[in-house]
Amino acid sequence: MAEDKKLVEAITSMDVDFAQWYTDVVKKAELIDYTSVKGCMVIKPAGYAIWELIQSQLDARFKETGVENVYLPMFIPESLLQKEKDHVEGFAPEVAWVTHGGLEPLQERMCVRPTSETLFCDFYANEVHSYRDLPKVYNQWCSVVRWEKTTRPFLRSREFLWQEGHTAHATAEDAQARTIQMLNVYADFLENVLAIPVIKGQKTDKEKFAGAVATYTIEALMHDGKALQSGTSHNFGDGFAKAFGIQYTSKENKLEYVHQTSWGMTTRLIGAIIMVHGDNSGLVLPPRVAPVQVAIIPIQQKKEGVLDKAYELKERLKGFRVKVDDTDKSPGWKFSEQEMRGIPVRIEIGPRDIEANKAILVRRDTGAKIEINLDNLENEIATLLDTIQKEMLERAREHRDAHTYTATNYEEFLQTLNEKPGFVKAMWCGDRACEDKVKEDAAATSRCMPFEQENLSDVCVCCGKPAKKMVYWGKAY
Repeated sequence: MAEDKKLVEAITSMDVDFAQWYTDVVKKAELIDYTSVKGCMVIKPAGYAIWELIQSQLDARFKETGVENVYLPMFIPESLLQKEKDHVEGFAPEVAWVTHGGLEPLQERMCVRPTSETLFCDFYANEVHSYRDLPKVYNQWCSVVRWEKTTRPFLRSREFLWQEGHTAHATAEDAQARTIQMLNVYADFLENVLAIPVIKGQKTDKEKFAGAVATYTIEALMHDGKALQSGTSHNFGDGFAKAFGIQYTSKENKLEYVHQTSWGMTTRLIGAIIMVHGDNSGLVLPPRVAPVQVAIIPIQQKKEGVLDKAYELKERLKGFRVKVDDTDKSPGWKFSEQEMRGIPVRIEIGPRDIEANKAILVRRDTGAKIEINLDNLENEIATLLDTIQKEMLERAREHRDAHTYTATNYEEFLQTLNEKPGFVKAMWCGDRACEDKVKEDAAATSRCMPFEQENLSDVCVCCGKPAKKMVYWGKAY
């Protein structure tokens, strides 16, 4: 029995040390491994399979809105990067530079892309000439490099995988519509695929993307009460177009600047899945992104007919992602491993079950056991996976709502931020000085100005001046 428990006992309790719990889970579930390249990780098959499911389902949603995929270079000449001043200043501390090609110094150093706005702008300047060329609705799946000082698997690494959409439009209205459309695609994806509820809203000017007119965000709350920015969509207006000379001839035969957007999601979504749904036994994966949705565990598998029955059940479940654990480990070990890896459902099948034409289904999310008749296997599995997906979202939403507070004066505001991990809703005057003060006093930031506004009071929680917006505040990853 001690051997059977070893796998689970290797995980630190999330209530004791949440950061260590997170590291233990990503390592024990074999999602990543560390490398000799500081701040970079190997995404192992179990982790990459989750990313592939995210990528394929998100990509399909993009294409339903008219998005086309492209690929641009990973190197950006310094002169190109310098064309948009605010953008450069925003990324300067994180840029990695290439100074040599082979043994020869380069005439102009190049950065490894931290993001690709400047390359897309350079491309669009040559691609767009007439109103007939618009809109351009492109996306690329790639990696980017940002020289982070403090790193953590999936949440913050020096190289990470993502998608970055870059679009060009004839009018400001078209660009704004696309910006919000993609934010809504992200929000729907997190809630209906990853089972993570989000708050949709706009970033303050202090927190918006460098060079953007406006940045919109979806904010999720992790189990420890910290916020995670889970996807952003930016309206660039015509600022980049003016810097890079992206113009088109309108129907009225006038020369106009395009209006642009950019939007992205990254592998940090895997970190979000872990921190929203995981428990002290390991991962708990939503069925729609679980690489293995059903694990079949044969009991007394050396007895005649047991393994054959397990594979017969797998064959019947062709519409699902199913694995038979036919290793020589004990059933207890296999149960622990299935729980550690977050597989949503396991089927326990042994000689007595076969004789009675029954099996036991066990839910990973709740541990509930259900005895079923094997004649109904396919329908039972389909129904159970849908139920798990739905209830995981409901539980995550209940947790978020239970850890969302309101404050109407500064003393209450600081006390809540420091003593009750979660979101704090409070009114704000719009002055950056108040944001800076909150960060200094409580190490918290404005997460977003939600689209669904509430009037909690008439004055700013920080300075007492007339309030302009209700803001979600919190400590964040």
